[in-house]
Amino acid sequence: MPKMKTHRGAAKRYRLTATGKVKRGKAFRSHILTKKTTKRKRNLRKTGYVDKTEARTVKQLIPYK
Repeated sequence: MPKMKTHRGAAKRYRLTATGKVKRGKAFRSHILTKKTTKRKRNLRKTGYVDKTEARTVKQLIPYK
């Protein structure tokens, strides 16, 4: 059986925690920042977690992480 290939786009966007959760960055932080409040922009800096319904799919894309 050949080795599985890692989805390179997913590998750059997701990380696995020690407990097996999938960490991700938040969206909506790249441009048009003038109309967003400081509080909203600050909260967008924090990492988020992938929902458990999608975590299984993401883990298949990054098998060796």
